Amino acid sequence: MRGRVAVVTGGTGALGQAIVARCLAAGASVWVPWVVEAEHQALLARFKGEAAGHVEARKVDVTDEAAASAFTAELVAKTGRLDVLVNTVGGFAGGDLLSTSVADWERMLRLNLTSAFVACRAALPHMVRARYGRVVNIASRAVVPPGGGFIGYTVSKAGVITLTQALAQEVRAQAITVNAVLPSTMDTPANRQAMPDADRSGWVTTDQVAAVVAFLAGDDASAITGAAVPV
Repeated sequence: MRGRVAVVTGGTGALGQAIVARCLAAGASVWVPWVVEAEHQALLARFKGEAAGHVEARKVDVTDEAAASAFTAELVAKTGRLDVLVNTVGGFAGGDLLSTSVADWERMLRLNLTSAFVACRAALPHMVRARYGRVVNIASRAVVPPGGGFIGYTVSKAGVITLTQALAQEVRAQAITVNAVLPSTMDTPANRQAMPDADRSGWVTTDQVAAVVAFLAGDDASAITGAAVPV
């Protein structure tokens, strides 16, 4: 990805930071929209020194179309290009259908699906004009096949897979690839806290997931589009 410009939504989180690190190592400059100040500070602390010159962070709600469009317009005005979009923004809520409120349902759709939709709408015009682009969305291995007990999360993440497959067909002729990565349970501080007694031997690391994302975002994956890759 040398010389490329990438956007990593959710780049302040555990997986997002691992993806940012992979993109930087591959030679890209990375722009990160953020919402939570503490996570923004963690990002700055991790990528300081030489790497800091290749990371730009802006406070942006990527579920807000106007804010996402303004953020994208700023980075294109500054860099002249937008080559890679990785959508990692998301959240989890448990609950079957009868225990899931409309508010919780809409929150899962907004965080997991609308965020990817809005970010893609902001990025795609620039990729179409350049006739080049890589879009990688983060879905979940837990929704293939769909499970019960967390219906808002399941439906929203399954929607990310369908969005990926449909968009891949829409932009194939413009040399833009769109793929999804489906992590199983990741070894993150949040998951360790939520499941302190779980057997972590089968968990994947954020770096393992980020390696797959970086491959799909690079030139070697030009023949792959519409894929849903479990990790």
